[in-house]
Amino acid sequence: MSLYRNAVWFVKGLREYTKGGYEAASKRFVAADLDVNVAGRSFMITGGNSGIGKAVATAIAIRGGTIHLVCRNKDRGEKAKNEIIEESGNQNVFVHVLDMSNPKGIWEFTDQFKVEHRLNVLINNAGCMVNQRELTDDGLEKNFATNTLGMYILTTALIPVLEVAEDPRVVNVSSGGMLVQKLDVTDLQFEKKAFEGTMVYAQNKRQQIILTEQWAKLHKGIHISAMHPGWADTPAVRLSMPDFYQKMKNKLRTEAQGADTVLWLAVASSATKQASGLFFQDRTPVATHLPLASTHTSEGDEEKLMQTLEELAQKFKPCSNKS
Repeated sequence: MSLYRNAVWFVKGLREYTKGGYEAASKRFVAADLDVNVAGRSFMITGGNSGIGKAVATAIAIRGGTIHLVCRNKDRGEKAKNEIIEESGNQNVFVHVLDMSNPKGIWEFTDQFKVEHRLNVLINNAGCMVNQRELTDDGLEKNFATNTLGMYILTTALIPVLEVAEDPRVVNVSSGGMLVQKLDVTDLQFEKKAFEGTMVYAQNKRQQIILTEQWAKLHKGIHISAMHPGWADTPAVRLSMPDFYQKMKNKLRTEAQGADTVLWLAVASSATKQASGLFFQDRTPVATHLPLASTHTSEGDEEKLMQTLEELAQKFKPCSNKS
């Protein structure tokens, strides 16, 4: 079955996820959707110092938004901040140093952020693809800690801030790669199965789709969506998938093309006319399963995922603010 999924997905990718796929899809875009001024609105972008995150941050800054870059590395964050300010002429760009694989650090960061700032839009863009099984200092598998648990804690902690904001949104940068994976709640950190970085990443991205759907049901006042940027030429792709990059580099989207749907979901009024909880590709909601791929999940397994993440999140919550 996995061979079938991978083959169908790759053919789909060659048609839709490449630069050519973007150019074909963009013919139906409404240009006026992005002709907006978002001055006075506040946007948090994880992994905002390079690649798609930085492209989104720059585009929002050009439109007047206040930008909160959440980055692991202070120097790279400050460099990105300066470049965004220079390109946009917008001084309202702030850097927050945070490792998204550190759950306790995320709780501490959000406690502080909630006191000092407001937030209209959270863009969960940071991603990790470690190709060998590696544990964090907390004993968590690093991809899962960053891509799933870190995103879960950050979003959960910031929901109260978003709920009191005007036109609040959450945009989760997932991946079409998740189409080849069925949720496996029995082995979330790949302790039993063979560890293969791209499949672990795809499993995390499937988890993100389920989180998007579950959060949309739980938090009706916030527009929550996930999206696939397509295959884009980013530093992360070059570093984590060198073979794929070498084969596909002439067909890859630019960072701006990969960022387009994130930007649209974050700023366009037409985006929120779509239902919450959907998965988007090139500004259009698309299926979260390939035909005949047997990747659908039971309600029980989806609930188990949420329960497991909540238990892990609470385990790392500082004692002073445990609920």
